Amino acid sequence: MSNISRLENCFAELKQQNRPALVSYLTAGDPDAETSRRLLHGLPNAGVDIIELGMPFSDPMADGPAIQKAALRALKNGQTQAKTLEMVRSFREENSTTPIVLMGYYNPIFCYGVERFLADAANAGVDGLIVVDLPPEHDEELCQPAAQHGIDFIRLATPTTDAKRLPKVLANASGFIYYVSVAGVTGGNAPTPARLESAVAGLREHTELPIAVGFGIRTAEQAATIGRYSDAVVVGSALVDCIEHANTSDEAVARVHGLVSELAESVRASREVREPQAC
Repeated sequence: MSNISRLENCFAELKQQNRPALVSYLTAGDPDAETSRRLLHGLPNAGVDIIELGMPFSDPMADGPAIQKAALRALKNGQTQAKTLEMVRSFREENSTTPIVLMGYYNPIFCYGVERFLADAANAGVDGLIVVDLPPEHDEELCQPAAQHGIDFIRLATPTTDAKRLPKVLANASGFIYYVSVAGVTGGNAPTPARLESAVAGLREHTELPIAVGFGIRTAEQAATIGRYSDAVVVGSALVDCIEHANTSDEAVARVHGLVSELAESVRASREVREPQAC
C-alpha cells in the first residue's frame, strides 16, 4: 500500500478543485446481491467521490427506519460480512481510485474475527471503517489494529460531543471526521444551516482532518448549502428510500443514480462565485 491513502488522495484533489466531496451511503446487499452490485458499481460515474457501504446488522441502533429496513432486507436475502467484502473486491477489479468506507457496528466484525476481518478488508480494498458503537475507550480492539492494516478509522462527532470529550474522540481518528449534523438517528430532521456552520468551524479548531457532514441531508439544495463550508457531504437515507420505493431492480438503480447525479451537480457548484447581474 502506498503512503498516500485513497482518502487522502481524494480530499487533496478536491481541495485543489475547491469543492467538497459527495459521499453516498448504501447498505451492502440491499435489496438483493445483484441489484446492490449494480448500484455500487455505478456510483462513481453518477458523481460520487467516496462510498460508504453499510455492513448489515440486525440491531442498527444509530439508524432510522429507512436504513433499519435496508439492513433487514439485505440480511433476509442472505447478505453476510464475507459477501460484503467480496462486493468491495469485485468493485476494485474495475475501480482502483474511489475510496470505500465500511460503516456499521462492532458485533458482525467481532463475530467474523477482528484480525481476520481487517486482513480480508485490506486485501479487498477497503479504505476506512466507521463503527458507531465502539467508543475511543476501546481503541485497542479495532481502531489501532485497523491502522496497522492501513485502514483509516473514522470517528463521529456530534452536537452533544463537549470540549472535554472531543480530544478523546479525535485522538486516533484518521481519514476524516464525520460530523453528525443532528442529535438523533440517520434520516432525521434537516440540520439548521447557521448552527451547523458554526459547529463545523468550531470542530476545525481541534483537527486538521477533513470534516464530512451527514444525517438528515436529503436534497440537492441542502447538500449545496453544507458543501460551502464542509469538506464532504454525506447522503444516505434519501438514497436508501429510492430503493425501498422502487418496483423493480432497474427502477431502483435508475432512481439512486439519478438522485446521486443531482446531488453531485449541486455539490460541485456549491462554492462557485456567481457574478453579480448587470442592471
